[in-house]
Amino acid sequence: MNWRKSTYSDGGEGDTCVEIAESVTHMAIRDSKAPTRASLLVPVVSFAAFIEGIKRRSR
Repeated sequence: MNWRKSTYSDGGEGDTCVEIAESVTHMAIRDSKAPTRASLLVPVVSFAAFIEGIKRRSR
């Protein structure tokens, strides 16, 4: 998987954020401070709905 960090990383060492990796059907989410630990796998549709919900609340 190709992991990428959020552009909102919390300064410092750049290791205080969530990383995501995308496949055709799922999004994988992991803690950038512990990349070898487990990741959370969710359907792309659910992840998109989650992000849209966050955007609506932040307006």
